Order: sequence, then C-alpha cells, then structure tokens
Amino acid sequence: MVLFARGVIAILETWPVLRLAVDNQWGGPESPAKRTWMASEIVDAFESRGTTLDQYDVEEMVLQAMAEEFETNVEDGTSTIVGRDIIELWKSVLEGSSEKVVLHERAAAGQKGKKVQATVGEGNGDSDWEDDVDSDEAAEFDEAPELVDTSRAPRLKDVPEVDEEGFTLVKTKGRR
Repeated sequence: MVLFARGVIAILETWPVLRLAVDNQWGGPESPAKRTWMASEIVDAFESRGTTLDQYDVEEMVLQAMAEEFETNVEDGTSTIVGRDIIELWKSVLEGSSEKVVLHERAAAGQKGKKVQATVGEGNGDSDWEDDVDSDEAAEFDEAPELVDTSRAPRLKDVPEVDEEGFTLVKTKGRR
C-alpha cells in the first residue's frame, strides 16, 4: 500500500490544477497539507473498497476535495485523466509492478520548483459576483427564460394615413 500511496502523491503533485491551487494557497496556508490529505483519502478509499472503485469514483473524489478544500470547480477535464491514472496505478501495484510509481515520481521530481502557467479563458474571469447573491435570489435565476415565438412574422409599422389635403393623420396609442 505504501507503493500505491507514493504513486498517488506523485500523480497529485503533477496535476496542474492542484499545483496551481497549492502554489497560490487557494486552500489557505495549509494547502500542501490538504494535498497530502487528499492523497490519503484516495488511498484509504482503495484500502476499504479496492477493485470496486473506478475512474469516475476517483474523479468524483478529487473534484469534491477540490471544491471543498480549495473552493475550486475544475471544469477543464483534467480530473478525468487523474482518475484514469490512479486506476492504472492501482492495477499496476496489484500486479506487483512499481514501474508506474517510479514514472510518476520522476515526473513529480521534474516539476518541483516550477510554476504552473495558468491562462484565463473567456468567461472564466475572477468575478465573484455570484458569491454576493443570496441562495434565495440565485434560485430565481435557475429557471430558463420563456422563449419568444419567432415563427410569427414581425409586425410591420403602420403606414401613416394621409388625408386628401396632404395632412398625416396622427393616431393615439391609447395610453394615458
């Protein structure tokens, strides 16, 4: 189990999203400890459930830990890769091979001291405007707006009426 734990730690240390969260202390000053805790939770899950875990279970654990400990919603798809790598590592360790562990540890050692370069995509800004909305108010925005029927032709403007003397008749809209 120690071999598997070393591999899990190495995989998490090479995951760019978690490295960025730890480097920038998104989980507070104890961010490195939270990364280690995340690895221990994964190892504990494999000790108790073993082969019944699949890639999606591991991915869900990682996503939940990122959301709860680092207040980060990971939507870039890399959590799927982390889940897959951990499952492959587990199978490799069960077969008695340490090759994947060594491979992941080398990758982690090669990234030590290097900063993760992050880019902000369109729509992924630092805006915290959603945090300022009460949950009751947020529920109002969860429903989709009613769609407008566009199958009808748009109304044409009324053509002005001109009397026989050339004056344009002004029509009232009926509001007062």
